[in-house]
Amino acid sequence: MTTDARFATERDAIHERYARRTRRYDPSEPWVQRTAQELDRALADWLRGAFLEGPARLRLLEVGCGSGRNLLRFQSLGFDPAHLAGNELQAERCADARRQLPAAVALYPGDALEVPAADGSFDVVFQSLVFSSVLDAGFQQALAAKLWRLARPGGGVLWYDFTFDNPANPDVRGVRLARIRELFPGARITARRVTLAPPLSRRVTALHPALYGVFNALPFLRTHLLCWISKDAP
Repeated sequence: MTTDARFATERDAIHERYARRTRRYDPSEPWVQRTAQELDRALADWLRGAFLEGPARLRLLEVGCGSGRNLLRFQSLGFDPAHLAGNELQAERCADARRQLPAAVALYPGDALEVPAADGSFDVVFQSLVFSSVLDAGFQQALAAKLWRLARPGGGVLWYDFTFDNPANPDVRGVRLARIRELFPGARITARRVTLAPPLSRRVTALHPALYGVFNALPFLRTHLLCWISKDAP
């Protein structure tokens, strides 16, 4: 099988994996709220550390933007909608994003490897829970290379994904920090462990929402990494 044919097969498989995810997280559930609030704080901390000038002029692309929730999150952090863009493989989710996002946000439907933007077009290229759904190592590497090319020198790739396999879900595979380093060789990577393990989070917040913070204070119970993979300017 040629590389192009293998990648096409993996792209179709990714589409099917996402299509099988019938569960939608209710934003009113306490564990979803606490997880989102923690990520908001972590992203604000990252932004202050990575870009002293603030977000108003930064250009950001999210690969795998789904219905646009994260792009709205970045808008709330101060990004200009005219400088935001999203890519989404699933046509129906891309249509949802178009309905929910400001008209100024650019959307690129289809395969992330074919995003029609010039190299270095974005200060930040963001991926959230995408690489854990890409099970082909070669496709992972090609996607990482595409994200890296789209980021400008002085910018980088912002990464949020989980690190542990889920035995109950064969459609995903955790991506550990060692693998991230393999995908972006030579990059400067700062990593922060975030997000209380969702199965535990559901249980403890059902007892009391404040328990999220109690259990999340133990780093070994956090299952996701927020990484800034910075691309040094020449």
